[in-house]
This record gives sequence, structure tokens and C-alpha cells, in this order.
Amino acid sequence: MRKALKYLLIILLTAAFVWYFARNLDWAEVTQSLRKANIWYLGASAAIICFGYFLRSVRWQVLLKPLTDSNVRDLFATTTVGFTAIFLIGRAGEILRPMWLPMLDKRVRPSYAVITIGVERVFDLASLICFFSVSLIWFQTRVGHEAEYAYIRLVGNLMALGAVSFIVFLLIYSWRSEPLINWFARISDRKFIPKRLRTIFLGLMQQLATSLKVMTNVREIFWVTLWTIALWLAISIPTWLVLMAFGLPLTFVDSIFVMGVASMGSLVPTPGGAAGAFHAATAGSLILLGIGHEDAAAVSIVMHLVYFAPAVIFGLYYLVHGDISVKSFRQLLSSENAEREIESDSPNFEPQT
Repeated sequence: MRKALKYLLIILLTAAFVWYFARNLDWAEVTQSLRKANIWYLGASAAIICFGYFLRSVRWQVLLKPLTDSNVRDLFATTTVGFTAIFLIGRAGEILRPMWLPMLDKRVRPSYAVITIGVERVFDLASLICFFSVSLIWFQTRVGHEAEYAYIRLVGNLMALGAVSFIVFLLIYSWRSEPLINWFARISDRKFIPKRLRTIFLGLMQQLATSLKVMTNVREIFWVTLWTIALWLAISIPTWLVLMAFGLPLTFVDSIFVMGVASMGSLVPTPGGAAGAFHAATAGSLILLGIGHEDAAAVSIVMHLVYFAPAVIFGLYYLVHGDISVKSFRQLLSSENAEREIESDSPNFEPQT
């Protein structure tokens, strides 16, 4: 009953965003705007997005290095399959990545993938906020949209504060992880706390501490930072190329602003890669830049395809041709199996005095 209600709410949320995006649009003008897009600019943007998925794979390999060796080819396949799942079922598809990779590479445990994906998200958020904040420095507010711009600037500053705070927490945790883990082991050694639950949490804390070694190794943090910056350039440049494909009078700084707002919209947990929410956020950012409603709608539709279509093409290929049985995949996805896997990684913690 809870699952049915959850799916119903997601469907209603998606429909609400689609309605909000499509209301009052002249679809004849939207179609005309789509037809005039430069196919060469769009092709170049899609190619760079493909390269971006490769950069994600290389960075993931660096993050996994403190835990285990891995193969870039398998990481690329897993990354595209994961984004395909996000496109098909929404943010809940994120779970597919840490479950899929161990079936391709037996050296990587699901818990390793979960932890490193979490660290990956921290680097992504920090990089996106840096790009977004820099764009706001030179961003020219359009007349009549001062209030909307002030709100976006406030949200951007709050995100920056949250990202910095979380990074500081991770740095402190990587430095003081052993006493923190021992402290949690001591206070959680209570009869009313299930032993298995305690073991799982301690195991995750230990694996997080191990994966955060990348933040104390100068060489590894250099490479992760470098690949992250390259990745977001591989997203911001295609964004600009899409704007150029429609002949819009916008600068590269404007395209970073659009990318930042679109990324916020993509966080909404709806199927179709945040369909509706992504389009509304992207079109809204373009309208703030003085672009007409129909042109903004056309650009948002194409930009959504450019961001997700390459991953879906690769992901469907790997889903069809991957040597993975449905039975083994369903078994790995089971919550009981995931708990056992994490528990098997957990050392035998005893409270220290």
C-alpha cells in the first residue's frame, strides 16, 4: 500500500511539473524553434557529454583506489547504466550503480561503491557551486527579474554554505575517524540497539573512513579535483553549445547560470531524468535571461536530451549485452543481501575504555 501511494505521488508530482512547464505554450512556435537548431552544435555537445561520462569513470576509479582496484571499462558501463536508470525511474535509480558494478568486477563490493558514490557527490556539489558562484559574479541581472535573481542567489549561497560545512565535516572525520568509530561503538553497545544494525553502521563508518583517505593524500585529491573540474567543463561547454545552436544572444557565463539552475531541477525525484522539473527550471532560467517562452521551452527539451540521451544509448546497450542474469541481479538488489554484504565487511568492534 505504501509503495502504491509512493508511486502515485511521484506520478502526480511529475504531471504537475509537466503541466507547469507546458501551460500557455504555443507549441507551433516551439516546434518552429526546434527545427531551426543547428545540428552540428548539438552533435558536438552530445559528443562532449559522452566524454563527460568517461571522465566520471576515471574519477570513480581514483576514488575506489584506497579500497580496491577497478577497471575503467566496467566503471563506464556502470555509470551509463546508472544514468539510464535515473532517466527511466528517477533518482531512485541511483541504487543501480553500486549494485551493478560488483557484478561486472568482483573486486568491488557494493558497500565500496556506495561510499565512493557519496564522496563523488560531495566533489560534484562543490564543483557545481564553484562554477555557479563564479557565474553570479559577472552575471548581469535583466530588468524586471531582480526578485527572482535575488532568490536564486540566496539558494546558491545556502548551497555553498552547506557544501563547505559538509566538506569540513568529512575532513574532520577523515582525521579523527578512529576515535569517532570507537566512541560510536561504545555508546551503541546497548541491549536495546539491534546488534546487526550496530554492526552495519560501524561497517559503513569504517569504509567511509577508508575511502576518505583520498582527501588526505595530496596526489589523489589533486587527481579527483582535476577530473571533477574537467567533468563540469564537459557539462558547461555542451550547455553553451546548445544555446549557440538556437542562436541565442547569451554568453558562456550565462550558460553556466543555466546549467546551475538546470542541475537544481534535475534533483527532483521524478522519472524521465526529472522530466518536467528539469524543463521548468531550465526554461525559467532562460526567461530570466530575457529569452522568449517558446524558445526557452525548445532549448530545455533539447538540453534534456543532450544531457541524458548519450547515457541512455550506452546504458541500454550494456543492459542488453551485459553478461548478467536477471536472477543474480535481483538477488544482489535484495535488502537482506546488501545488509549481509556490509556486515561481512565490518570488523569486530568492541567498545574501548
